[in-house]
Amino acid sequence: METAGKRRRLAAYLLLSAAFLLFLGLSLASGSMTLKPGEILSALLGKDDGAGAQVILRLRLPRALAAALLGGALSVSGYLLQTFFGNPVAGPYVLGISSGAKLTVSIVMVFALQRLGALSFPLMMAAAFAGSMAVTLLILLFSGRSRSMATLLVVGLMVGNICSAVTDFFVTFADEAGVANLHAWSQGSFSGVSRENLLRIAPVILAALIAVRLLAKPISAYRLGETYAASMGVNVRAFRTALIALSSLLSACVTALTGPISFVGVAVPQLSRMLLGSSAPEAMIPGTFLLGAVFCMGCDLIARTAFAPTELAVSTVTAFFGAPVVIALMLRRSARREEA
Repeated sequence: METAGKRRRLAAYLLLSAAFLLFLGLSLASGSMTLKPGEILSALLGKDDGAGAQVILRLRLPRALAAALLGGALSVSGYLLQTFFGNPVAGPYVLGISSGAKLTVSIVMVFALQRLGALSFPLMMAAAFAGSMAVTLLILLFSGRSRSMATLLVVGLMVGNICSAVTDFFVTFADEAGVANLHAWSQGSFSGVSRENLLRIAPVILAALIAVRLLAKPISAYRLGETYAASMGVNVRAFRTALIALSSLLSACVTALTGPISFVGVAVPQLSRMLLGSSAPEAMIPGTFLLGAVFCMGCDLIARTAFAPTELAVSTVTAFFGAPVVIALMLRRSARREEA
């Protein structure tokens, strides 16, 4: 059985790696200027500096890599929240955490643009992290009083609506340029991620992912209960703090660069669990990241090409594919409760 499980996980990793390469190739080739494989390879190897090469190196490659890196980060963020709450529908978007980050970034965007005339990426990153942490702490306060999945979802929905309402309030004080920038950012898109910002955020995300991987054994113990984890030598309070901080940091990185992206953090960990046939953190962490990367690259490709030259918000596509997964999860849990 153990050998069969390892073979299944290996096959899943190989499948996801192949899908990653496929979507990367399609992302580089597709667009208003269709490029052939030879042209793409020449551009990547630095043998061509023509118009096609500039399109690949300056626009399409950074966007594809941003979709992969940020999609994987958002998926791992959702996995950490699901581990923390012991709830399969917990995620940054569903719990309103992305809305909290959107609120603080919106406030900073409005006032920074009015007073400073420019908005630095570190400032947006700090604002997104502060908003994520604030809403997470609020959700923790409510979850301590009720373990019901339905209650957690309702609280997340209400918090998200409150954050959206406050965001709209502050937008009324913005000038036309601020409103336009905020609207474009709030739609959720990988198109605005520059090479410079991607290079800035990549080390932060990679460091956070390494930290998550180092927590694999404590996560395995924690999934069996706090008492068991404590008996295994896990400092439960420090561990829970690390989970929330890492989840908020990963979610904030994504929101600061792309705006809120819906349902990825909920759907991908569940799909990863089914694909791998395992809930072991050692398998789930890399598997969730890879599947999140492939999922967001595919959704971004659809958003960019399905109705070209009109481009969809990537959140529209992720919601189209991710929301049914959430509905199926809730129906499945409801059916199990009725059977019990």
